[in-house]
Amino acid sequence: MKSEKDVPTVLYDVPGPRARRRNLLWTVLFLLALAAVVWWVVAGLAAKNQLEWSKWAPFFTDPRVWETYILPALGNTVIAAGLAMVIALPLGAFLGISRLSDHRAVRGAAGTVVEFFRAIPVLILMLFANAAYSEFTDISPDTRPLYAVVTGLVLYNASVLAEVVRAGILALPSGQTDAAKAIGMRKGQTMAYVLLPQSVTAMLPALVSQLVVIVKDTALGGAMLGFSELLASVRPMSANYGANTIACFTVVAVIFVVLNFALTTFASWLERRLRRGKRSTGAVVGVEAVEELAVPGDAPGDTRGAGRGDATGDRPDRRDAP
Repeated sequence: MKSEKDVPTVLYDVPGPRARRRNLLWTVLFLLALAAVVWWVVAGLAAKNQLEWSKWAPFFTDPRVWETYILPALGNTVIAAGLAMVIALPLGAFLGISRLSDHRAVRGAAGTVVEFFRAIPVLILMLFANAAYSEFTDISPDTRPLYAVVTGLVLYNASVLAEVVRAGILALPSGQTDAAKAIGMRKGQTMAYVLLPQSVTAMLPALVSQLVVIVKDTALGGAMLGFSELLASVRPMSANYGANTIACFTVVAVIFVVLNFALTTFASWLERRLRRGKRSTGAVVGVEAVEELAVPGDAPGDTRGAGRGDATGDRPDRRDAP
């Protein structure tokens, strides 16, 4: 008689003794290889004196590192990413909905914009935007990198978000649209009150992933345009605190991880809240609301509907007919 461990599951067969030994062997080999890589990295850093306490001490003992370099750069990163998110989200939703339009001109124009800007690397968009602002505007050179970074992020990510929105709406059952049409809703009302609210929950993971990309792509502006964002603060910090490049990169990487983790955590909480709201029961209609919605003559003792041939008037019941 087979035990529960030997019974095949729906997705795969439970491994036998030889397969389990083989899996264990591969796991041990992988852990040994990983430990060897970690030891090689640590030994290399120690040989270059990058693990000395003097390299890491400023981040724990000197507040000027945070006040002069990290916090202002973090503020610039948050400002650029926040502006890009605020502009790209509604613009992406507008382009995604426009691609579903019944009008061929609107659908074609939105599709051209989306496909064009989605095909260009975001760094090239930033460089073009910076050159355009320098040539055709009077924006100060100090703030021009911020404008260029936000412009590049908006153009690229709005195109990607447009496809996310379009895919989320198309993923809904066609019965949702048919039901909205059956009760007389126009297409704009169907999109605003039926399709978009239901597709937001399904689109949320992809939207959050793209928002995380926006936060990370702000570093491109610091690398190519001189935008004083978080990653760009590594060079002056390392120059003023004893060439502690590894320590600076590590601290900046941890800040990026914390920032994106906070964004992902908030999105996960919002998704759970939306799903709980959909699972909740509908509102109970009170007696007063029913009386307001009732057709005159439906209420007991009300004879205003009599003689109109309605359900409460003089129309005979077919079951009573001879």
